[in-house]
Amino acid sequence: MKKIQFKELILFENADYLAINKPYGVSTLEDRVETMNILSSAKEVYPEIQVCHRLDKDTSGLLVLAKNAAAYRHLALQFQNREVEKTYHAIVHGNTDFNNESVDLPLTVKGHGIVKWDTQNGKESKTFFTTLQNFKTCSLIECKPVTGRRHQIRVHLKYTKHSIMADSMYDGTLVFLSNIKRNYKANQREEKPLINRMPLHAFSINFKLMDDQKQYIEAPYPKDYEILLKQLNKYARI
Repeated sequence: MKKIQFKELILFENADYLAINKPYGVSTLEDRVETMNILSSAKEVYPEIQVCHRLDKDTSGLLVLAKNAAAYRHLALQFQNREVEKTYHAIVHGNTDFNNESVDLPLTVKGHGIVKWDTQNGKESKTFFTTLQNFKTCSLIECKPVTGRRHQIRVHLKYTKHSIMADSMYDGTLVFLSNIKRNYKANQREEKPLINRMPLHAFSINFKLMDDQKQYIEAPYPKDYEILLKQLNKYARI
């Protein structure tokens, strides 16, 4: 894997915090398989830095880190009190009609890290969903998690029967141009999917700085996410 150029990822920085646009395929913390991760790369530049929250390895987007212990505690308390506003964008299978629709479904981690809903013994988990755009066979939606459980957005979307595209762990499948383009003609080469990983992106965050002033930050889509939306708008508009 190509070495992370950490400073190139920075979207926002002050004396206490910095926010980055995390690439997909990179773990937030140390991974058993990959030696490279966001925290170790950050510590090469800022030795005292701490990660304030996590993103799944295959999720791209906004990640906030604290440069000192006081800043870490300040943001950790906001997360604990559910005062941090996080917004994700996901491209899911099927047409949706979500209008700030809530999924309030307890979750629990099972074997091999797979998360299931468990109304008896699961931990409280809540997400709000809003449809941003529908295409012929899929839709772009906004996801606002209230809690921060492992794989929460992914499992809640599976529960709505609108799994994230290419998220094979939770019933998502690959989508090809031949699925959306009328009169598609395949060439001799094997057709590649429109995107080969799940399009889940941490799009924005809103939290209070050390002086209690609100700070809002957005993370641009990765290149493959932009290309996917361009293809959908070209060939799958409704």
